[in-house]
Amino acid sequence: MTKFHYKAARHSGEVFEGVVEVADRFSVYDEVRKNEGVVLSIDEVGAGFNIDVAKYLAIFGRIKTSEKIIFAHNLSAMMGAGLSLSRALSVLERQTRNKKFKSVIGAIDERIKKGESLHGAMGAFPNVFSRLFTSMVKAGEESGKLSGSLKVVADQVERVNNLNKKIRGAMMYPGIILCAMGLIGVAMLIYVVPTIADTFKSFKVDLPFTTRIVIAVSDAFVNHFVLFGVGFLLFIAGMVAFLKVPRGQRVRDYLLLRLPVVGTIVRETNSARTARTLSSLLSSGVEVIAAIGITADVVQNSYFRAVLTEAAEQVQKGKQMGSIFAAHENLYPPLVGELIAVGEETGDLSSMLLEVATFYENEVEQKTKNLSTIIEPLLMIFIGIAVGFFALSIISPIYSLSNAI
Repeated sequence: MTKFHYKAARHSGEVFEGVVEVADRFSVYDEVRKNEGVVLSIDEVGAGFNIDVAKYLAIFGRIKTSEKIIFAHNLSAMMGAGLSLSRALSVLERQTRNKKFKSVIGAIDERIKKGESLHGAMGAFPNVFSRLFTSMVKAGEESGKLSGSLKVVADQVERVNNLNKKIRGAMMYPGIILCAMGLIGVAMLIYVVPTIADTFKSFKVDLPFTTRIVIAVSDAFVNHFVLFGVGFLLFIAGMVAFLKVPRGQRVRDYLLLRLPVVGTIVRETNSARTARTLSSLLSSGVEVIAAIGITADVVQNSYFRAVLTEAAEQVQKGKQMGSIFAAHENLYPPLVGELIAVGEETGDLSSMLLEVATFYENEVEQKTKNLSTIIEPLLMIFIGIAVGFFALSIISPIYSLSNAI
């Protein structure tokens, strides 16, 4: 049993909080629901030195998303074929090559044999199985459709993973080019420019302003290389730390939403992720308010997360979900709110959300391809300007020296 501190709100708008000792986070939702409230936030309360070693098996090492997708697909197939849960887990443990994942599956199997539920056993490994994963498994266990829920969650995670890969792939090329340019530029400032600068000094000629800038930067790098290196590392560490705090995430999310082209991709990616996650949860039997709360955890952008938190509160008060999304068209495109409203009216919300997800996933895929096409000429222009500036700064004085001689 674990202690959790929760903050919740009632229909009247009254906010209340408390501490409960329950098996997992999902039980907190059940407790709050009994008090006619909706959960706003949950934090685990420290329990001194009582550490569940199994819970932390997955901290060290890495388990790929693809391995979790295969695990869910195979577990679904084996249970659909009639194998018991414990036997299916035993088979998966033997065939898994990743030692850390093998340990996790073995620990889950042990917990199952002791009478624990699958979602409870998975919940002991939050670094491996997300809240989305465990909540859909819980819904499958409660409805008696565990095999189907596992297949749905595997498809959900796979689609999200594929979308993320396409976005990362589109940004990889410009990232590599810019890093290579930076390294080459620093190498030239340290090794090439000082030699040329000594030649200019020996002839005692007046240098253009751009040449003096390049030489000054080069001298700074050569004479204070350690200081620059430490400063750069501290800057990176500071940026990483800043982006981990809520304010830093808010700044990052704000900037991403306002970048040309990228802002549109961010909006459509979060719309697709929201719609697909909600669709998967609702089709698995998770109730609407809990599904919205879980989706808020899955969505990465803090602005979209705030909309979903508001949606959970308003739906709890009896408001239609579609109207809430429609009120935030600066984030979610108008189509999202419209189709959700249609789904609520027809009673087929899960299918409508799936259509929204598929539409925006296709849009993001096409835009990432277009982004690569747009970035290439922009990179060429940027490289041309950088090379031209360096060439003008170095070659121009050389021509002046040649004429003087």
